[in-house]
Amino acid sequence: MDPQDAVAHLTPDTWARANRLLVRKALAEFSHERLLTPEPGGAAPAPGASADYEVTSDDGTVTYRFAARRLALDHWHIDPASITRRRDGVELPLDALDLCVELRGALGLTDRVLPVYLEEITSTLAGWAYKLDRPETPAAELARADFQTVETRMTEGHPGFVANNGRIGFGIDEYHRYAPEVGRPVRLLWLAAHRDHTTFTCTADTDADALYRAELGDATLAGFAATLTGLGLDPADYLYLPVHPWQWWNRLAVTFAADVAEQRLVCLGPGPDEHLAQQSVRTFFNVTHPERHYVKTALSVLNMGFVRGLSAAYMEATPAINDWLADLIDRDEVLASTGLTILRERAAIGYRNRRFEAATDRYSPYRKMLAALWRESPVPGLEPGRRLATMASLLHVDSAGGSFAAALVAESGLPAPVWLRRYLDAYLTPLLHSLYAYDLAFMPHGENVILVLRDGAVERAIFKDIAEEIVVMNPDADLPEAVHRVRANIPEGEKILSIFTDVFSCFLRHLNVVLLDAGLLTEEEFWRTVADCASDYAARVPHLADRLARHDLFAPEFAHSCLNRLQLRDNQQMVDLSDPSAALQFAGTLANPIAPYARRRTA
Repeated sequence: MDPQDAVAHLTPDTWARANRLLVRKALAEFSHERLLTPEPGGAAPAPGASADYEVTSDDGTVTYRFAARRLALDHWHIDPASITRRRDGVELPLDALDLCVELRGALGLTDRVLPVYLEEITSTLAGWAYKLDRPETPAAELARADFQTVETRMTEGHPGFVANNGRIGFGIDEYHRYAPEVGRPVRLLWLAAHRDHTTFTCTADTDADALYRAELGDATLAGFAATLTGLGLDPADYLYLPVHPWQWWNRLAVTFAADVAEQRLVCLGPGPDEHLAQQSVRTFFNVTHPERHYVKTALSVLNMGFVRGLSAAYMEATPAINDWLADLIDRDEVLASTGLTILRERAAIGYRNRRFEAATDRYSPYRKMLAALWRESPVPGLEPGRRLATMASLLHVDSAGGSFAAALVAESGLPAPVWLRRYLDAYLTPLLHSLYAYDLAFMPHGENVILVLRDGAVERAIFKDIAEEIVVMNPDADLPEAVHRVRANIPEGEKILSIFTDVFSCFLRHLNVVLLDAGLLTEEEFWRTVADCASDYAARVPHLADRLARHDLFAPEFAHSCLNRLQLRDNQQMVDLSDPSAALQFAGTLANPIAPYARRRTA
């Protein structure tokens, strides 16, 4: 690629537009997390009405002013066009990098974290500029598009994290090759990994030979075997491992050079199929054969609080965890009635570099450089007349204000409250039942859920990213030995946060605004519909009444757990996945938006 073409999207206009959008998000989310305390710029507003506010820099010389509405869950709905920035009365351009420096004290950014965070902000801005520069697909058109078109045309990542597209490690040429929004097909590289250093595990319904035949085909496998034989090696001594091309060029060929030289790792070249990177960056969808598995790869880039590697040791239990969860869902009447399914991670492979393992602890990125898993595709299980969309798409709004979710409502022909209720029955009900029946929590953000749509309405949900994300919040839970890893000792008072924080605050808070702006629902109608879904679930499970009372979904308020505070504190290892409770950052409480609509039993 020509070096000038590589940065053609970085123009003054797109950079200014990207900065306005990211400054709006920063002011909104940092205020939501109470890192910032905007002061009213005039008379106190009526509830739900727009008013003027201002935020002042740490040194008192810079003032941000904006118009905003304060909505449920202390959501700051800021008009991006209203934002101004002034120093000593002189207007300045909006700049997300300057904002972080000017407010570093309020944000708690240390000397260690700040430079890396600024790099993440810069990368996020560059991604915004790319998306703003390309031709736009109107939301109404995108809402009728195919699964992967929706995935690649999204304009926003995680709705809560401000620095949500760091991808530190990608050069600009690699951005154009591997970023999900670019939508450029990728052929994964394949390595032969010596069995003495490699662990392969799989679900009960497959094995390594069957998986490789289904994913690669006989001709490719014969070519791999011929490459090994030509080097004087026995193919029976090796397993085949897919890797992200970036990982090979930037990490494995250098950091694992000894393993390559000693032929414990042999590069076999690209596989036969083209794949598209998903919103999670390191996971690929097979576009040549959509019925084949997703492939999730280790990728040693820093993105949204973690280096996105995969631990060989951690991957070993993945298939067993998926078998256990799939069986639980199949056997549970409530879960089965919602139509919930999961995309099982059917096989995992990891290469263990014993030299680095001897020199590092379990947190080290050196232990997470070479592993992969194969996850089921949703395509073979799709019924006629249905289509797929990532749940993150429900928050997509185009530059003209067109809403993806509103387009689905219009297509369905349903009243908006009915459409919303069908979505909640498919998404929220299984999360509630998993919590109350099994102490089981998912990580149900938009990118981890796929919606099955029929005529614009949500028919059912598919949960994915299972083994790394689920947790059974009871250290004494009776689980098969191979599944023990998902147990965690979560304090009783924090279990309900798997709904209040991960669902209400991290997703429904934003969906409420989208539907409100589209004129489809009032806030009261939105949260009343959520409350009705929760109440109807409770009525279905009288045998769980004690647990419902102990973890009261209609409590007046709940602890305000904050995501950006995690990243601002440590943007390279936000959370220890084996002890997710330990890292939580709280900022007071939030009023529960469904509490006013509780249906209380009468004696």
